[in-house]
Amino acid sequence: MLNTFWNLFLSSTSQGLLWSLMAVGVYLTFRILDLADMTAEGSFPLGGAIATMCLINGINPILATIVAFAGGMIAGFVTGFLNTKLKIPSLLAGIITMTGLYSITSRVMNNAANVSLLGKKTLFTIAQNWGLSRNNAVIVMGLIIALIIISLLIIFFKTEIGLAMRATGDNPEMSAANGIKTQRMKILGYMISNGCIALSGALLAQNNGFADLNSGVGTIVIGLASIIIAEVILRHLPLGKRLITLVLGAIIYRFILALVFQMNVEPSDAKLASALVLIICLILPNFHLPRNLKGEKKNA
Repeated sequence: MLNTFWNLFLSSTSQGLLWSLMAVGVYLTFRILDLADMTAEGSFPLGGAIATMCLINGINPILATIVAFAGGMIAGFVTGFLNTKLKIPSLLAGIITMTGLYSITSRVMNNAANVSLLGKKTLFTIAQNWGLSRNNAVIVMGLIIALIIISLLIIFFKTEIGLAMRATGDNPEMSAANGIKTQRMKILGYMISNGCIALSGALLAQNNGFADLNSGVGTIVIGLASIIIAEVILRHLPLGKRLITLVLGAIIYRFILALVFQMNVEPSDAKLASALVLIICLILPNFHLPRNLKGEKKNA
């Protein structure tokens, strides 16, 4: 029993580290810019497809992953352009881009539903060459990449541009009145967000050993669940610490799902299980102890 629990924890940690970049990307638009962006469900499989096709064509795994990140940034730019320049509401702009990305991702994959990476060199096979087991290789590489991305974002949000982006999300009207180019800040936010999401897709494709055209379905739920869990566990944190807790939220979310699947849940019900976990996470902050119980707790 203890061994099974430990294996579930290790598996959840390895998966959570890779999914945490999705959570970071969603957080940038959802919390910092206060925008509803559905592009995630298109940029995630796009990142996986780009990285996979690059690896199949013999490109170095590190470069392939960077190219996937750039592809996600381009997708984010399209959504940002639709939202800011063409005045299309953020939710609708994201849906339009997501829909178009389905065809683009299919073209990248040569119109195949999935493409295998069997026998190809990936970031995780590189880590395995260091003498690590498969699971430990994913954990180490995922932790390194997550720390790099989060550290760069913390540094970025301390710069003048980063502060301007945060101000744009807090109060766009006041920011514009103070000379901040709010449209540019939103576009940049969309780009960084979807770059992180595509990076997550690229890493998961390398970990799974294949790219799937439909892998983006429901990914926004995973990102939101990770954010909510992190905010429920540790509230009122500054931005830097909050980004770090998103990794913890993603790991806990994957662990909860792993426990659910131990109850013989059908694979086809995975998305339903994800949605139910998110619902629970969303309603938990609404439950409070009655005042008399709080008083008893203090006096105990």
